[in-house]
Amino acid sequence: MTRTVLFATDLSAENRAAFARALRLAYADGAQLDIIHVLDPYLPRRVFHEVEAAVVDDIAATLKDVREDYALEEPKTLIQTVAGAPYVEIIREAHERQADLVVVGMHRKRGQKDLLAGTSLMRIIRSAPCPVVVASQPPTQPWESILVPVDFSLTARHSLREALQRFPDTSLTLLHAWSLPGERELGSHPYYAQWRDHEVTRLRERLAQEIDSLMSELAGVPDVELVLEHGSPCEVLNAYIKRHTPDLVVIGSRDQPHHASQLTDMLLSEPHCDVMLCRA
Repeated sequence: MTRTVLFATDLSAENRAAFARALRLAYADGAQLDIIHVLDPYLPRRVFHEVEAAVVDDIAATLKDVREDYALEEPKTLIQTVAGAPYVEIIREAHERQADLVVVGMHRKRGQKDLLAGTSLMRIIRSAPCPVVVASQPPTQPWESILVPVDFSLTARHSLREALQRFPDTSLTLLHAWSLPGERELGSHPYYAQWRDHEVTRLRERLAQEIDSLMSELAGVPDVELVLEHGSPCEVLNAYIKRHTPDLVVIGSRDQPHHASQLTDMLLSEPHCDVMLCRA
């Protein structure tokens, strides 16, 4: 069965990086690239077909420009327009085409977490039947530095599995944020420090066992590095991204009906890299 990468474009200039990333991913995976744009269903009938033809021409011209700008090969490509609510049609198309990946551009309301809730982007992330890549960085090269936040949840295990399977030739950094009770009150006490070091060692061993167990089920897995840092998940992830500037963060989406996790909100409101969200 032919693999399919579904790229949803809103024709904006901000969408250009996502366009190029979708091209690169489809060609690298030997997949078909299906490019869709969702039209307003309430356009007057007399102008609907004119708008549709103009949109297809614009996508084709952008496809040519992006390929030339980034020196990208063209995979097998299909350009199509559909009419309806954007997030509904994108999710429906992903189901019907049995897409392996959905690629979208970053939301324009950057730095404003409160404005992400209820957007088409967040609805696509929660409901897509496959991982969703939210691309914002110029794809001058394939992703080389990939960061995966991990804990002991099934969601984290699922996102790690996706990363291991999709990027077998790339080294992955697995980041775990830890905290222990009594740190503020007893952190300077020598007995507490000894206990803390012992607990962190145990935690690292447990995580390593989880990772080894998962990797033993897969073939051709990449090299991984496990990093433990003290603090809350958001603080640790944000600081690590700013220090090391990974190309991609792979994170699990818990499919919460009304709001995204704090980590997802942070990554999408202040993007420093591309993000892949894997629905558990």
